[in-house]
Amino acid sequence: MVLKHQTTWMMAAMLGWASAASAQVIDTSETRVQTTLDPGLKRIGTIKPRRVGEISGQNWSLGCETLDRAFAKYDSYKDYLVPLGIRKIRLQGGWAATERDPGQYDWRWLDRIIDDALGRGLEIFLETNYGNPIYQGGGSRHLSGGFPTSDEALAAWDKWVEAMATRYKGRVRDWEMWNEPNNNKAHTPEITADFDIRTAEIIRRVIPDARIAGGVLNSPNLEYTEGWLKRVTEQNKASLFTWFIYHGYTRNPDEGHYENVEKLKELFQRYAPEIKLWQGEAGTQSEYCLGGALSKYPWTELTQAKWDTRRMLGDLGHDVESLVFCIADLDYNRWDGYRLGDMDRYGLVKTDKQYRLLKVKMAYYAVQNVVAVFDDTLERVRDFPCEIQCEKATALYAYRNKKGGQQALVFWDKTAVPSDRNDTVSATFTIGRGSFNEPVWVDLITGGIHEIPAEKIIRDGEKLTLKDIPVYDAPAIIADKTLILMQ
Repeated sequence: MVLKHQTTWMMAAMLGWASAASAQVIDTSETRVQTTLDPGLKRIGTIKPRRVGEISGQNWSLGCETLDRAFAKYDSYKDYLVPLGIRKIRLQGGWAATERDPGQYDWRWLDRIIDDALGRGLEIFLETNYGNPIYQGGGSRHLSGGFPTSDEALAAWDKWVEAMATRYKGRVRDWEMWNEPNNNKAHTPEITADFDIRTAEIIRRVIPDARIAGGVLNSPNLEYTEGWLKRVTEQNKASLFTWFIYHGYTRNPDEGHYENVEKLKELFQRYAPEIKLWQGEAGTQSEYCLGGALSKYPWTELTQAKWDTRRMLGDLGHDVESLVFCIADLDYNRWDGYRLGDMDRYGLVKTDKQYRLLKVKMAYYAVQNVVAVFDDTLERVRDFPCEIQCEKATALYAYRNKKGGQQALVFWDKTAVPSDRNDTVSATFTIGRGSFNEPVWVDLITGGIHEIPAEKIIRDGEKLTLKDIPVYDAPAIIADKTLILMQ
């Protein structure tokens, strides 16, 4: 009896330990992120994180995808959504997960997620995809499986989309079409445009004020986008779409990417200027992984954090909305119940194959820092009078507080793929005119706020020169001290 009691106690203790180990606490200390970065400036504070509800408006959204195929688990990360500060989350509808028998819909799995998210003050961006193999010609439930093609499957698709729009009317206003249709070679731009129009018209009939995103391409593909635009405008259907979505995966988040984004803008100005661009899925992994976008590369938690923040702020600097992919690691290798290989490590939090949360990654805190600073109280200043003398090619974007007028410059070395080192180079910033009463240097990876010594600040009338300012391959800010909320 004693042995049995001891065994029971030990098992309970082990279960309790495992449960406690899986419940990772979000670090709110000033030293929550530590790197080898040494900017040579005195640290005077740390960015204060801001929760959902503390931010009136923002440019950001967050990926919470693949729940329809059980590649992730909402319950494992739901408590980490609100503290991150991003209000809008992207979910996938999951036709095959909802209609397992023809004509019978089981919404319980999606109801539970949407209701919980709304209860937390989040907004839903709901994607319509993928196919459903219970119908002949219904397509696959996985990426690249193809649109439904048979008359029976298309009719079933129409009914499902209408049922989904009806069920979530009043709860979901923002909708997205089929994910990455151009991964499938059978999907010409014209076929994708027709399918987008077909689906969007059903949603609009049920929800007249719905905001709908078309395209959802795997990259800012100019030729494919123009084909889509021609088809949509020829049929006078551009008014169906609020946004056009592209995804943004490049090893160097700056090299070549934004040239195509600017060309996309020109296309939309020519064909449909009322449609806005949205970078709707981009992120990289936190370690070497064999599969997924940007795989087979020695990513680390540090380089992931640098990549994610460079993509976020590059998007903001090009006036496009931006989604961070994604909140938690994904088990893409879980295919119809089989478990093959390891996780894909795109998440801001790390999970195992049982979806237990193992840790909060560096990228979580870095994204949290960006979200805390760059909200809708700031407006971008185009053609800001600033020159940089630096041996590295430097990305630079300027912002102004709409009320107080305080200014901020965000910048980074954009020459290469983010590195696992934190070497800095010195730069001189010459600002023609600006409102920097007490400029500070802020690192967005660690959140560290640093004093700029008086000897590095030279004022000559309206002209301001800042000397020996550190620049490295992650975003940093020069801002008036009063602009940064400090903990």
